[in-house]
Amino acid sequence: MRYLGLDLGSRTLGVALSDPSGVLASKLTVIRHEEEYDRLVLEVCELVKQYDIGTIVLGYPLNMNGTVGPKGELSKEFQKKLEEKVSIPVVLQDERLTTKTATDVLISGNVRREKRHQVVDSVAATIILQTYLDRREK
Repeated sequence: MRYLGLDLGSRTLGVALSDPSGVLASKLTVIRHEEEYDRLVLEVCELVKQYDIGTIVLGYPLNMNGTVGPKGELSKEFQKKLEEKVSIPVVLQDERLTTKTATDVLISGNVRREKRHQVVDSVAATIILQTYLDRREK
């Protein structure tokens, strides 16, 4: 079964995909949305069909102290919108520090600033998805 990892930002959605065995995550794309969440849900639904996804893993941005802030509430709302349109589980995965980790990985790989800005969300989605897959295996 394949998994789809999502990192919802205010203007972009980073997307990652697992291999068919559900063990390894890799970056797929970044979708620009400008807060057009209904259109974004439809695009995710197309990816679910295209890649025969069994579970969606959505990043859940908690505050460092574990409380839910406005971005966490937005993720919960997006989760509900997705669940209304797909017949597969949409699970929330704690994503604290994933964007920073993704940026650090890209910097250590000598990726130029312009390119980092273009791919950081899909790398963050990959980290979110891989964290979920690793936790699921245990």
